[in-house]
Amino acid sequence: MNQITIGVIGCGRIGKLHAANVIRHLPQFRIKTIADPRIDEVWARSSHIPNISADANEIFHDDEILAVLVCSPSPFHAEHIIAAARAGKHIFCEKPIATDVRQITAALHEVKKAGVKLQVGFNRRFDPNFARIRQLVKQDQIGVPQLLRITSRDPKIPPADFLKSSGGMFIDMTIHDFDMARFLIGSEIEEIYASAGALIDPVFKECDDIDTAVITLKFANGCLGVIDNSRQAVYGYDQRIEVFGSRGAAQADNNRPTNTILSTDAGVMTDKPLYYFLERYEESFVGELRAFYQCIVSQDEPAVSGEDGLKSVIISLAAEQSRRENRPVRIDYDLGSLRHETSMAS
Repeated sequence: MNQITIGVIGCGRIGKLHAANVIRHLPQFRIKTIADPRIDEVWARSSHIPNISADANEIFHDDEILAVLVCSPSPFHAEHIIAAARAGKHIFCEKPIATDVRQITAALHEVKKAGVKLQVGFNRRFDPNFARIRQLVKQDQIGVPQLLRITSRDPKIPPADFLKSSGGMFIDMTIHDFDMARFLIGSEIEEIYASAGALIDPVFKECDDIDTAVITLKFANGCLGVIDNSRQAVYGYDQRIEVFGSRGAAQADNNRPTNTILSTDAGVMTDKPLYYFLERYEESFVGELRAFYQCIVSQDEPAVSGEDGLKSVIISLAAEQSRRENRPVRIDYDLGSLRHETSMAS
């Protein structure tokens, strides 16, 4: 096994998660440096990471580091991708690449110019249940896909400070569902209609954001889709998917601490869904980094490309346009026609 030396940019929740997964489960990587202006030195030293820095440039200028995990706050993703590409380093970047299509295309241009790999962190593709549904669809086990239903509900609302810089629910939260829709059906979304509101907490209206949505999709292959979102499901992290086709259906229910069902004269009881995404998608976070390693050593195309990241942002911006204008929006992936959409994220 060829071990790859990497640097991690960002020491927040997701940066710590990826670093911990590398250390515990992925010996094919070696973390040499972690960088964050507000570095958690106690955590980094307890994790036995050799170099700790407040400056990401230390990673970019280190010739021993071959790849970078970009886990910085979203507004810095494109900047860090460009710097890493110019330094000749392969890149794994958390979603979204940016909230402005022009910034994304600039970053992708630098990646292509440098000839490095870029994988975007849509980890749900690597969830065993969802990956199995995709496999069943590809194998024609359910016939022609006709309906897709995705339920995605968080257990608690994010902090107000986060909401102010998140880009809105569609680009922060629903973007995972848009990527999953494209992945499962294997067809592009052509039209979207989003109906949404702030029904849970006044903080969302104060941030010009939403907390509840129902979104309908039309795919190029004729399939129809429905996504329902909520920022607060009091019973846990609600993640369910169904693809219905001409010969059957494939479903993935919530993951729970146990599959035990207690049936008595008082009722039928099961465990609540796992509470948060760190628990629910633990296996998929490891799987996506394993795939990132494989694409580097085998020179394969990344499992989730920069183009996948771009398209999911375009869909998210179209959903926001649909919500604000209260109408269906045709999605045009031609960058030349996206001026009105990109301006919404500027």
